[in-house]
Amino acid sequence: MPPKSKAKVAKTPAVPVAKQAPAPRLDWPALTPLSPASDLECSSLLPAQILTIPRLFTSSLSAKYVSFLRSLPLTTTPGRPKRGDAVRVNDRFQIDDPDFARHLWEQTALKELVTAGEIDGQTLDDKQRKDLFGGEILGLNPNIRIYRYSEGQFFDQHYDDSNNLMFPQQDGTTVPAKTTWTLLLYLTTCEGGETVFYPDPPSRKAAPPPPVEASPEVGLALLHRHGKECMVHEGREVTKGEKWVVRSDMCVKR
Repeated sequence: MPPKSKAKVAKTPAVPVAKQAPAPRLDWPALTPLSPASDLECSSLLPAQILTIPRLFTSSLSAKYVSFLRSLPLTTTPGRPKRGDAVRVNDRFQIDDPDFARHLWEQTALKELVTAGEIDGQTLDDKQRKDLFGGEILGLNPNIRIYRYSEGQFFDQHYDDSNNLMFPQQDGTTVPAKTTWTLLLYLTTCEGGETVFYPDPPSRKAAPPPPVEASPEVGLALLHRHGKECMVHEGREVTKGEKWVVRSDMCVKR
């Protein structure tokens, strides 16, 4: 399916962290076992737009998390969304949890690979890294979203909005921040359910480039630009099995 014009493609509504209703804390499973950063690679699915880190979660950790997430009170999104929103049919749960966001960032290899590790085998300098990620990286958005796509569920073409927030520090202070990249952490493999991106053509007269697909794989972390730099993308219908996803965003200083 070719991408729709920007005027017609819906956006996912930004959810400012400061406006979220307080929610009870969760007893998240320990983030073990994990693979060390030295055994993992961060590579481009599409240069400067989409990054992948296979096996950020081990298969056993992914299975442990799926078992835990099944106990949460998931809410099914309406089949008829608000005007201007993308059609999304899945089950989801959302919570603000700065501690879990920090653990996910610091205890896994994510922080090391993104802030200091190699990307496509190249070590970036500070300027290159800031240019790529949109500023000085602070960590992950405390707003954590859990998605389950069962057979027949999907997420239509959309853009991900950027979001301004006050990023919480461990000492209790906050820093003005904004989100620049979406993080999708896949916990299962399924049939269908691909995340498909539609790059813009280089000019109005040029043919659009072919779509870029990322298939759900157990433990795969996918990062993609959002906000003004976001490409239109969709989550294709799951045809067999379930797709479980942990969603957050990378935050930078503003």
